[in-house]
Amino acid sequence: MFKTVLSIHLVTLRPRGLMILITLCAAVLGAGNLQAQEAQLPNEGNTSAWVAEIQDYAASSLGNTQSLSVAAIPLNGPGNAQYVNADRPMSPGSIMKLVTTYAALELLGASFRWHTDFLTDGTLEGETLRGNLYVRFSGDPKLTLERLWTALGELRGMGINRITGSLVLDGGNFLVTDSAPPFDDMGGNPFAPFLVTPSGYLTNLNLLHFQVSSDERGTRAWSTPALPEIQIVNRVESAASGTCPKSSQMDWQPSVVAGHEVTVRISGTLPRGCRVGTYLSLLPQARYSASLIRRVLARHGVTIDGADRVATSPDPARLLARTTSPDLASMVRDINKWSNNVMARQMLLTIGAELGGEQALDDRVAGVDVILDWLQTKGIDSAGLRMENGSGLTRNGFITARQMVQLLQHAWASPSAPDLLASLPVTAMDGTMAQRLRNTGLEGLGRIKTGSLEHVRSIAGFSRDDTGTTWAVVAMVNNNPAWNGQGVLDRILYSLHHRPPEATSPSRAASAGLTSAAE
Repeated sequence: MFKTVLSIHLVTLRPRGLMILITLCAAVLGAGNLQAQEAQLPNEGNTSAWVAEIQDYAASSLGNTQSLSVAAIPLNGPGNAQYVNADRPMSPGSIMKLVTTYAALELLGASFRWHTDFLTDGTLEGETLRGNLYVRFSGDPKLTLERLWTALGELRGMGINRITGSLVLDGGNFLVTDSAPPFDDMGGNPFAPFLVTPSGYLTNLNLLHFQVSSDERGTRAWSTPALPEIQIVNRVESAASGTCPKSSQMDWQPSVVAGHEVTVRISGTLPRGCRVGTYLSLLPQARYSASLIRRVLARHGVTIDGADRVATSPDPARLLARTTSPDLASMVRDINKWSNNVMARQMLLTIGAELGGEQALDDRVAGVDVILDWLQTKGIDSAGLRMENGSGLTRNGFITARQMVQLLQHAWASPSAPDLLASLPVTAMDGTMAQRLRNTGLEGLGRIKTGSLEHVRSIAGFSRDDTGTTWAVVAMVNNNPAWNGQGVLDRILYSLHHRPPEATSPSRAASAGLTSAAE
């Protein structure tokens, strides 16, 4: 168990690597108690009344019991661990983000931050910067338009209104030579926000927000940010009155017309007083970021004479301005509350960049290897676990319910528990759980990460039963179709709360009103 971690050469660790290696070693030493507890956990030999009930419900909803995998462990009170097909590798969907984010909290630390620097190799003459403007990225998962506006505004504040050189983007913090297989979302929209891929040049999640409004003048369409590469053809008709439509009821049709220029044709009918919008990702990351930075500078009254380039920034370059990200714990909340794929993938690359060592050729692969080693220090058998990109947005990722619930058990006892728990959607209240299990008595009593892919539905997190015991619970449905899997997963959470496995009397089941409330 110790061999892989302790074989890391100290001289090859990147910045922060030594400190994080110490964290890994501490995890090895602290894993003993939990490993001993896990060794006493029951296997699936005996079927409890609770398991039988869940299996019956899965059989009636999914047509079989083999497409469901469940593991539930009581963490701080009475109860018996429950398993259904818990050792079967399953496609987890977005609950894989829990592995990435918990690992990041422990390995990088909740206070870890990303820095984006704006530098120059030139000199200042009056209001002119004679030289290049370099942007040195660090892989910040959330370098937003607002933060760029503030940081680049400092250049104008310094009295600069013209830059004679080029705009040079330095995204070399990430090494990505081995591309993960592209994800086919089967939805026919390659511009969807959740399909944005990670990049050393990522800004503003690489998104454009298109909006259309209708008023007494007719309809108006625009995008934020407004980039010169994006042209809008507004064919939306205004109606005198009516119900405001959803975004999906409008037609948003992007098409590449020349090089990196894109035309978006918007059509539909919009009643007066309504506004509707959608997010699309239409440009390669480096192109998008260069155009966005130029746009922000122009709004501040700063022009750049030269072209856009991608290159390494020189070591002696002078720092002009810097923007620093929120801490990693804040990033983890964004990732898990709203299941942000590209932010999770950026975080995996950051783990690889910080801990993969100078010998690493690809930070995605290095990040996965670091996390697998970290799991080993916790005594979690990673056999069969396949973590392709850190977000779960893949057809090639697999984990067992037992592996995931053991991870949650460790997380519950970890110093990182408060930050991880705070990042999870609250049952029937916020994030991706906001609309689920309302009016069931579970409002606010669970912190559950959700997952959803074609043929996949999943949940993982922590839920409290009506005796006050908190359970670590993982459930995955791999079925065609899987849309009805959500009902099965909600039934598991409902049953775990109102009829926890240690209380199986018929009178209690009847008083809970299980069937009517869950269905």
